[in-house]
Amino acid sequence: MTDLLLDGRNLGKRYGGVVALEGVDIQLQRGEILGLVGPNGAGKTTLVDVITGAQTLDAGELRLNGVQLSGPPSKRARSGLARTFQHPQLAADLSVAENLLLGRAAVRMSSPWRTITGAVAGVLHPRPKEDRQAVENLAAEVNLTDLDRPAGELSLGEQRLVEVGRALGQNPAIMLLDEPFAGADALGIAGIIEAVRIVQRRGNGVIVVDHNVDLVSELVDRVMLLNLGHVAFDGPPADCLASSEMQVVYFGTGADHGS
Repeated sequence: MTDLLLDGRNLGKRYGGVVALEGVDIQLQRGEILGLVGPNGAGKTTLVDVITGAQTLDAGELRLNGVQLSGPPSKRARSGLARTFQHPQLAADLSVAENLLLGRAAVRMSSPWRTITGAVAGVLHPRPKEDRQAVENLAAEVNLTDLDRPAGELSLGEQRLVEVGRALGQNPAIMLLDEPFAGADALGIAGIIEAVRIVQRRGNGVIVVDHNVDLVSELVDRVMLLNLGHVAFDGPPADCLASSEMQVVYFGTGADHGS
């Protein structure tokens, strides 16, 4: 089995006349943590969206474990992709524990709609003993407490933790985290980092999108710097931070579009 987990070649995406991605190559090895950085509009979220199926590619090809990635997000989730969002997407009326359980349920359901309706209809009640234990373990790993609280009452940082825990519960081949540290306190940041390390220890991959370049560079094995929908740099974090490309992208001039 090859060590190459995700292979994207010549990826392109446009929104009308705006170039969101053009000629982007992305590879992720087993056990690797990749950081996607860049200014607003660089194309970071668009890249996550086309990988997970939230947006369709205009050009290029994606493969997971050598198999072409296609279809909607639900199909790609069953292939091994799990993600979080810039704006957390939780079932606000369900408890923290129930939202975490949705991650485990997602791998057993054919679509997100069946997962949510199953929860509302009571399929998740009573929870089997193994599910309850798994939820408690997930909560402990990401530093979540008071699992009976409704998700709608959580702070932004806590909502992000629940999303990360839910994604971790899917035992993903690749976990994609979009701005996971925004709004998180020190305990939350530690919980997110532990979730990333768990996926890495399993021999799977993680893609982290965040504006906190210093935090990302300490966590990841490799950094991909995006700007104006193109790859400006791809390599070790220290080299990226010291590169002329980083100086131009973050401290140079010019507007960018397409995130």
